[in-house]
Amino acid sequence: MKTEHLKCDVLCVGGGIGGLMAAIRAAELGAKVIVAEKGNVIHSGKGGGGCDHYLCYIPEVHGSDMDAYIEEMLQTQQAMNFQNLGMKRIRTHIANTFDIIKLWDSWGIPTKQNGKYYFAGHAFPGGYRCLLKYEGLRQKPILTEQARKRKVKIVNRVMVFDLVSDGSVAGAVGLDTRSDKIISFEAKSVILGTGGTTRLYPAPTPGWLNNNATRPGMTGDGRTMAFRAGAELQDVEMRVLHVGPKYIARFGQATWIGVFRDPHDRPIGPFVTKPERHYGDITPEVNKAIFADYAKSGRGPVYMDGRGMSDEDYEYMMHWLVHEGNSSVIQHMKDEGIDYRKHPVEFMTYDHGCQGRIVTNEKGETSLQGLYALGDELANGISNASVFGWICGENAANYSRNAGTPEPPKMNEMIEDKIRLVQELRSRRDGADWREVNIALQQIMQDHAGASRSQALLEAGSFHLSRIKKKAYEIMMAGNQHEVGRCLEVLNLVDLGELVFLGAMDRKESRGNHVRVDYPLTNPRFNKKVHVVKKVDGKAAAEWRDISK
Repeated sequence: MKTEHLKCDVLCVGGGIGGLMAAIRAAELGAKVIVAEKGNVIHSGKGGGGCDHYLCYIPEVHGSDMDAYIEEMLQTQQAMNFQNLGMKRIRTHIANTFDIIKLWDSWGIPTKQNGKYYFAGHAFPGGYRCLLKYEGLRQKPILTEQARKRKVKIVNRVMVFDLVSDGSVAGAVGLDTRSDKIISFEAKSVILGTGGTTRLYPAPTPGWLNNNATRPGMTGDGRTMAFRAGAELQDVEMRVLHVGPKYIARFGQATWIGVFRDPHDRPIGPFVTKPERHYGDITPEVNKAIFADYAKSGRGPVYMDGRGMSDEDYEYMMHWLVHEGNSSVIQHMKDEGIDYRKHPVEFMTYDHGCQGRIVTNEKGETSLQGLYALGDELANGISNASVFGWICGENAANYSRNAGTPEPPKMNEMIEDKIRLVQELRSRRDGADWREVNIALQQIMQDHAGASRSQALLEAGSFHLSRIKKKAYEIMMAGNQHEVGRCLEVLNLVDLGELVFLGAMDRKESRGNHVRVDYPLTNPRFNKKVHVVKKVDGKAAAEWRDISK
């Protein structure tokens, strides 16, 4: 197998919104930057299909009291995104949002409607509207162009699957998924922006592994690489739920204009009684599991009902659904003759994965020197990715000016080890492919660490997962480099699953979507703490820690 060696000051792992923003900023400050992306940066990441809303504080719109804006914002689903991050991190994020929006507008990403900033959706009637509507359909090509203008080297179709570290980060190892080649990246600093976690739990349609609201290639790689290298993770056992059209998993719940109703035409929430474009129906953001609860209790289905909306609101909604990446949903409705103004659309709850994030400070620094993290590695959302991309790019570039040269022998030893793993996967002619292992993993996670958890279930699941992991390394096979990449994703997911079981067993309480039937109460002593997993003497361990101020 061929090897290639690339050298840089800043390596951005993942070419999503955050990775590209980090690369642009670091390059502006004179750093030599490489972006390694397992797909193609033009359309990779959660924002690759577009986005129509951006969490943004604009004083001329919201007033001069940023803390009042934050207080209102934390009553919406954004509370989950910012949970346990501390006010210093939250203020750093919100204070920088308007600067990024102005920057994006200057680059050609439209952020104004008829010359004005317009906010809508994800809001309680009468409260602050915190989400700016913007036309994000072409955001990735535009950001890619900006990165190339600054001489950023973009390496597509390369999956970085492990970090090189020895007290501080020294680089990474990547797999070329289109040719028989391993790439070693020698870097003074590394920025992780590999997105959220999907494929850990079953999709809404279990037979279709890739039917997820987020991208199927976002498999928690950054979290597991960071942990193996010595960085800390937090709240990894917490489940994340999302809602959307039944069986066609998509983001954009707040883009739909309508009222969530039960089969008897009754609104399931108290917030709206007729279609309303400015606020939307925020009911599922109060309880993301509400559609699943209705289904289990026999009170469902639940429908998004747009009957009674004006033609102007209908055209408005369709326009924004395109920018939110829902073109396929619109086309399906057109093909099937579904007129949303006449036919309500059934919605459901999606089990989106685990919320766990890499422990960082307001500078994007992790507990491992030279390693930074951004985007869904920290908190969900395009706004977070872009702001902390910019912040991480700046801090990583500054750090790299004084960082020493990585030690080649450590990297060479690791590369040889990774080549052996790849060759083992490619050489087998009999065994299980990545799909079989992934489905087995999903079954264990759903049955033992799903909606209801207990010590007995978690212990059993942890045992089964350890057996799956052993077998995966022994019998999993790949017919080509692309399948090797899928195998490596599954191995990362298995590692993440182990940490979920560890965290869930140690968290002896119920909180949010983590429901322990043997510990049904929420422990108030944990209200201002984060649950951290880290390596102690080479083994994973959990501990409680105060939230940073």
